[in-house]
Amino acid sequence: MRRYLLGAALSFSVAASITGCSSSTSTIIPGPHPTSAPASPIQHVIIMMQENRSFNNIFAGFPGADTAMQGPCLPKGKAKQWCTGDHIVQLRGVHLKTGTPDFGRDIDHSHRGFRIECQANADDVCQMDGFDLIGFGQNGRSGPAMNYAYRYVYRNEVAPYWALAHQYALADKMFLTDTASSFIAHQLILSGTVRYNGRSSLTDQPATTPWGCDAPRGDMVPLLLWNGYEKYDGVFPCFTQYGTIADLLDAKNVSYLFYVMQGLDETKPFYDFSGAAWNGFDAIKKFRYGMDWKTHISTPNTNIFKDLKSGNLPSVSWVIPKLFDSDHPAAGCNGGPRWVTRVMNAVGTSRYWKNTVVILLWDDWGGWYDPVPPPQINYTSLGMRIPMILISPYAKPHYISRTNYQYGSILKYVEDTFDLGSLGTTDATANSLDDSFDYRQTPNVFHPAPVPGASKCAGKETPPGVMQEIIEHDGGVPG
Repeated sequence: MRRYLLGAALSFSVAASITGCSSSTSTIIPGPHPTSAPASPIQHVIIMMQENRSFNNIFAGFPGADTAMQGPCLPKGKAKQWCTGDHIVQLRGVHLKTGTPDFGRDIDHSHRGFRIECQANADDVCQMDGFDLIGFGQNGRSGPAMNYAYRYVYRNEVAPYWALAHQYALADKMFLTDTASSFIAHQLILSGTVRYNGRSSLTDQPATTPWGCDAPRGDMVPLLLWNGYEKYDGVFPCFTQYGTIADLLDAKNVSYLFYVMQGLDETKPFYDFSGAAWNGFDAIKKFRYGMDWKTHISTPNTNIFKDLKSGNLPSVSWVIPKLFDSDHPAAGCNGGPRWVTRVMNAVGTSRYWKNTVVILLWDDWGGWYDPVPPPQINYTSLGMRIPMILISPYAKPHYISRTNYQYGSILKYVEDTFDLGSLGTTDATANSLDDSFDYRQTPNVFHPAPVPGASKCAGKETPPGVMQEIIEHDGGVPG
C-alpha cells in the first residue's frame, strides 16, 4: 500500500502550491462584498451529518445508481476460510440496529482499514476486494469480521432515505475527502482539510473524549506522513494550523449555528456522546476559546425545531444527531430515519422551505463495502464513497449526479451561495454542487412524510457511564 502513497507525494506538492496548503496555515481568500442579490434564491443551507455508512450500504439496488449486490474478496491467510470459490461474496441484508441489546456491532473504519479494503494495484487503483480482511471494532481489533462488511441495510428500514433520494437529488459520486473516520470528517466539513503541515496530515482520532481542545492532557491524534507511514504519537487535538468556514461567515456577518448536544460533562443536562465527539469546532483553538463558542453553538440539537418555528433559523446550520439517532453501527439503535424525517418535516413545513437547501450526508463509510474505487489523488485522499442527498425546492427532481464530490464541494457551495470567498483548501479545487440544482425550475413541493417507528432508544441521550462501556466494547472510541 505504501507504493501508491509514495507515488502520490509529488501530486500533493503541486496541488498544495495551488490551493495554499503547502504551509501549516491555510490561505483564506476573502470574497467581494456583494453589491446585488445572489444569483440563486437560496438563503439558508442546513447540513445534516449522519454517521458511518457507505453509499452501497444504504442504497444498494437504487435505480440508476452505481451499486452492487455482490463484491470481490481476497483469500489471504485465515480469510481463505470465508473467501472461497470464485472469490465473490453475495451481499446480505443487515439491520440498522445491530449487535447485542446493549451494544452495537462496529467494524474497522480506520485509515489502516481503508488501506486493507482498498488494496491498490500497481497503477494506484483501488481493487475494492479487501473487505473480508478487516476486523470488528472501531480499529478492527475485536476479531475477524469475515464477510460482515458485505452488507446492505434492509430497504424497509431506510425507506425514508430512499424516498428523499427518489424525490430530490442523489449524489452517486460523493467521496470522503480523507481515508479515516469521524474525527477527520467532522474537521473536513468545517475546513476542507486536515493538513497539519507540508509533510503530514491528521488521521484517525483521539483515544478518548472529548475530541478537541477539551481532551485530557496527553491525548493525541495520529499523523499520516507524506510517505504513507502513520505516526501514532501524534499531536494534541487543538489546532491552529487551518481556518474554518466560520472565519468566512464571521467576516461577512452571515448568521450560523451548530446544533449539537453538550459533550463536556456527563452529569449535566443534554450530555450525549455526539457532543463529545462530533462537535468539530471543539478542535479549533480560535473558535473554542473565542466568542464563537458562546454564540454559535446551540444546545440541545432539538433547538433546530424551535428556531424553525420562531423564525430564527440562521443562514447556515449544522445539525448533529444524538448517538442513538446517528445510524452509527456502534450505537445499537435505529433512530436515524426517525430523526431525519422529523427534521425534514419541520423544515419542509416551515416558512424557510422556499429558499433552503438541506445537505444530508453520512460522514464516513464505516467500513462497509462499496464497489466504486475512490480516485487516489494524493497521499491522504480520496476516501470511500458516502451517501449524500440534496434536498430543496430547487434540487433537480429524481436526479442522480455523476459529478465527483467531496467535502470541499459542500464548502464551495456555501461559499458561493453567500459570497464568502474561499478557505483555499479543497474548496478551491473541488467540484461545486451546482449541477444538482436548477434555480429556474418550478419549485418542488414538499410533502411531509410519516414519521417511522424506532426502538425505545431513539431520541434518548447517552446515559452517564454508558459511553465508557461502549468504548471498551468497541475497542476504542466509535468514530
